[in-house]
Amino acid sequence: MEATSASDATLAVLKILRGISGPFAFVFWDSFHGALYCGRDRLGRRSLLYNVDDEFENMGQSEYIEFASTADPAKGNWKEIEADGIYKFSCDDKSSLSFSIPGSQDLSISKSPLPYQRFEWEDSEADASAPSLGKFNRTFEDGTHILNLDSPSVMSLRHHLCESLKPRVLTIPTPPSIGHSHNVRLAILFSGGLDCTVLARLAHDLLPSDQEVDLLNVAFENPRVIKAAQNGPRLKKGAQPPPPDANEMSDNKVSPYELCPDRETGRKAHQELQNICPGRTWRFVAINIPYTETIEHRAKIVDLIHPHNTEMDLSIAFALYFASRGVGLASTKDGIEEILYTTPARVLLSGLGADELFGGYTRHATAFNRNGFSALLDELELDVNRLGKRNLGRDDRVISNWGREARFPYLDEDLVKWAVESPIWDKCGFTSESRDPETPDIEPGKKVLRLLAYDLGMKSVSTEKKRAIQFGARTAKMEIGRTKGTTLIS
Repeated sequence: MEATSASDATLAVLKILRGISGPFAFVFWDSFHGALYCGRDRLGRRSLLYNVDDEFENMGQSEYIEFASTADPAKGNWKEIEADGIYKFSCDDKSSLSFSIPGSQDLSISKSPLPYQRFEWEDSEADASAPSLGKFNRTFEDGTHILNLDSPSVMSLRHHLCESLKPRVLTIPTPPSIGHSHNVRLAILFSGGLDCTVLARLAHDLLPSDQEVDLLNVAFENPRVIKAAQNGPRLKKGAQPPPPDANEMSDNKVSPYELCPDRETGRKAHQELQNICPGRTWRFVAINIPYTETIEHRAKIVDLIHPHNTEMDLSIAFALYFASRGVGLASTKDGIEEILYTTPARVLLSGLGADELFGGYTRHATAFNRNGFSALLDELELDVNRLGKRNLGRDDRVISNWGREARFPYLDEDLVKWAVESPIWDKCGFTSESRDPETPDIEPGKKVLRLLAYDLGMKSVSTEKKRAIQFGARTAKMEIGRTKGTTLIS
């Protein structure tokens, strides 16, 4: 990189970084100008942590800073680099700068002090082809807005999802085949819900027909739910739906795993995929996690999610950790028996992002009912902006622990830009009074995605209710029913 001055060098680095799309985290050292740059992509899809001296609270005050993708919480005051821009540390006095690389994923520098600047990802002077997440469309129009199968946004969503999937499913190298004879490169974190099943259905149109796809479906033994089933249903405000029939569980007629909500929807969606796409092997991998195994791995998972440390973080991480391990029961081709199976796939598709973009959470409907489109857009913008802070760094640390990579088709920059710049009524159906007789029971949340699922032939999937992963897999509230998601675990 040629630059005659430090300011020219900074502009050159920023131009290059701003031109990169996709998931990444980086630490870049410009030795000539004594500058260090670091950050995470616009959405924060990859993890990057930093550690500073214990007596300091932030990067700008510390005399020492260390970077890592994962870290031991017992060794330092680790925090996440925010996914809100490009950070530059000025280290002009290079003679007093020392480097150490304690491990392949760590980089540390020391200097007194370490002033830094933060630069926005968006450049007002960049041309239209530069990567951008766009700005939320806050145009409001009175009247009824019809969102149905004929709406242009349904086909636009299909186009953008397919374009997002192409580089994510067609560029996967052949994984190591030790102990495997299966032609599997791709697996999907699969609850049987709307978001992940649409990805599976569209991936089918892109992949060679002889490529098998593993559907990773995780379910947990939750002692609290089992005990509640044995004692009979007893619901209170905010409690989960009625537990399964006590007689079924006590007589061992049905396993507690098969009664998990995500297992039921997973098998149902698997059957629908087989019916619609019969030419492909869809391998349903039933990942059953006993309570004892959950406890055995708890400390490891707590370390992986650090610095996140709430009960909700942990319950979500439980599901992602064991699902991405990819070890479960898979049916033989004749369907007669189930055998222990480990997916060879190194790439996992995740449906994360659909709820935030298309209004899939209950709080989105609540916001609209409270104050219309304005409140709904406020909620959506908040959710999209904090994806990196709340979800993505944590999930990356958990999933990559197994040497696998999560890919997020709904969080492709072009798709996100299209979604946020589209009128809100092209995504949600909260004001639509037109109920197409051909599409019954399509609820307003994520309506454009539900219509796409219906159009793709997945009538059952299109009507599936939203269910958080920790409740679908039953990782939430394993011991104490009244524990709040915001309760700290340490």
